[in-house]
Amino acid sequence: MTDVAAFSFNKLVIFGVGLIGGSLARALRERGEAEGARTVVGVGRSSASTARALELGVIDGTAALNDAAALREALSGADFVLLAAPVAQTQPLLERIAPFLDADTIVTDAGSTKSDVVAAARAALGARIGQFVPGHPIAGRESSGVDAALPDLYVNRNVVLCALPENSAEAVARVAAMWRATGAAVHEMTSQQHDRVFASVSHLPHVLSFALVEQILNSPDAALKFAFAAGGFRDFTRIAASSPEMWRDVCVANRVALLDELDAYTAVLARLRTAIEAADGAALEAVFARSRVARTEWQDQRGAAVAPSDASK
Repeated sequence: MTDVAAFSFNKLVIFGVGLIGGSLARALRERGEAEGARTVVGVGRSSASTARALELGVIDGTAALNDAAALREALSGADFVLLAAPVAQTQPLLERIAPFLDADTIVTDAGSTKSDVVAAARAALGARIGQFVPGHPIAGRESSGVDAALPDLYVNRNVVLCALPENSAEAVARVAAMWRATGAAVHEMTSQQHDRVFASVSHLPHVLSFALVEQILNSPDAALKFAFAAGGFRDFTRIAASSPEMWRDVCVANRVALLDELDAYTAVLARLRTAIEAADGAALEAVFARSRVARTEWQDQRGAAVAPSDASK
C-alpha cells in the first residue's frame, strides 16, 4: 500500500462539506501528511453550507450542483471526488457528475451503508464503475455541519473500504492512502459483510437511542422526566443528536440486516421482561454480568489500539 508520507493530490471535490467532508478536507490540508496543490472544492445543495466552509478556509472554492459549467470546471482535473451526502442521494449525484468526470478521477464515498450505494453506483456509472471505490469512515460527533469539522477527527479511527472487482489495485491503494494521511486505519471487507456488521454495532444503537427519546416525548410527564435525566440518559442518547436525514436513509437502505438485528434485540428484551416480571434476579444478573465482561473486554482492547479521545460513529 502507498506510504502515508508519499500521498499527494492536486484537487479534491467534496459533495457535502459537513462534518465528514469538512474534516477530511481539514485533515488533508492541515495535518501536513499530504503533498501537492491540495485544492479542495465544495459542492452543496445550498450555497449557505459551502459559503460557510469557504469562510472557514476549509475549502478553496465552490460550485453549485445545478450549474453545469461550474460543475464541469470543478471536476476538471480532480484526483478525487468524495460523496459525503446522505446515501439516498448517491445515484442522483453520480448521474449528475458522470458526464464531467475525467477518466482517471477516483470517486469514493462516506456512506454508512454499502450494498445500496454499490447498486446505485453501478446504475449511475455503468461501465465506469471501476472509478468508484466504496468507503465508510467510522467517525463522527454529536455535532454536525462544517463548523463541527476537525482536522484530527479521523486519527486512530477505522475506515472500511469495500473494493469492487472492477476497481484497480492502484485506485484502492490511492483511496487507502488518502485516509491514512488523515491518521485513520484502513480495513477492507465486502459490502454485504459491512452492512451486517454495522447494522449490529452502529445502526441498531442509533435506532434504540432515537426510540428512547421518542418514548419519553410521548409520555404525559415528559418534561419532568427530562428535567431529572442525568448521566445514564446522556450516555445512552448521545447519538440521538445525529442527523435525522442521514439516519433515515441508513435505516431504509439497510433495512434487511437492521430488521434481523431488531428482531434479535427484541427477543433479548422479551427474555429480560420475563425475568423482571418473575422477579428472577439470578437470570437478570447473569445477563448483566456477561454483558459487563464483554463490554469491559471490548473497552480494554479498543483502548490499547485507539486514542482515549476516540468516539465512534
